[in-house]
Amino acid sequence: MAIEQQPKEFEEKVISIDRVARVVKGGRRFRFRATVVIGDGKGRVGVGVGKGSEVMTSITKAVARAKSQMITVPLKDHTIPHEIQVRFAGAMVLLKPASAGTGVIAGGAVRNVVEVAGIRDLLTKSLGSTNKVNNAYATALALSRLRATPVKAKKADKPAEKAAV
Repeated sequence: MAIEQQPKEFEEKVISIDRVARVVKGGRRFRFRATVVIGDGKGRVGVGVGKGSEVMTSITKAVARAKSQMITVPLKDHTIPHEIQVRFAGAMVLLKPASAGTGVIAGGAVRNVVEVAGIRDLLTKSLGSTNKVNNAYATALALSRLRATPVKAKKADKPAEKAAV
């Protein structure tokens, strides 16, 4: 009898696994910190960080945290509706919509977050910090601040014409 596995609800990507040391009287105690991003490929994405004494424990905690912090991203033809720039801690992320067929031009943590969200065409630039955790959170924050219909900038009022003297 074969065991049938149910398809996973979310796609999981591990961004980083770090070994963290705590110095105590007898030496060092090691723990692990995992940063994970999950998404359904249809506009829902979440980022989570978990810590535990084993790698699998920390990944499980990170996934649970990411599920509790899910956001919905408004998509427009597999890209984002408008340009946005967001700062989170020392990381600054710039996201620009791209035409169809461009692909995801991004690196590291930004690429992982964007791909699991289901965005296929996007231009990005990471400014400031290279910290993977902060870049992942900055990207998630940027995606959460997107609006389905962008607010158009008002044109500057023309100066009043001077009356002839």
